[in-house]
Amino acid sequence: MAKKGGIRVIVENRKARHDYEILDTYEAGIALKGSEVKSIREGRVSIKEAYATVKDGEVYIIGMHVAPYSKAGVFGHDPKRPRKLLLHKYEIKRLIGKVKERGLTLIPLKIYLKGHLIKVEIALVRGKTKRDKREAIKRRIIEREIKAALKRSL
Repeated sequence: MAKKGGIRVIVENRKARHDYEILDTYEAGIALKGSEVKSIREGRVSIKEAYATVKDGEVYIIGMHVAPYSKAGVFGHDPKRPRKLLLHKYEIKRLIGKVKERGLTLIPLKIYLKGHLIKVEIALVRGKTKRDKREAIKRRIIEREIKAALKRSL
């Protein structure tokens, strides 16, 4: 849980940056129950298999697992229930248009605390092929070797 200028990152989906080409990112709030908020603040949340979808003019995050809060008792929550994302109307309209394009998906990148609010960063992404992934790895290796050579020459 890293702190960055008033923002505390709770969970990050690092694999998403490897598997997808990120086209655009959005910050959204999440409609949560009380026990979910306490569980997320403890860091008991996973977004590995999560994705977002647009349904009836609203955006929902599906597949996000929020572990039950231990002190909630019988009145807890369903760990895998779809949760509504809170976005502006114009952002939702833009997302509806872009998601209808072939091959574009909405993926959560990270969940973080901004002040006392829980936010999720979602990204409009296009899946990478194996070839694209290999090229990205080669590019990183070459850049690393160039930096090392420059360091040695100085």
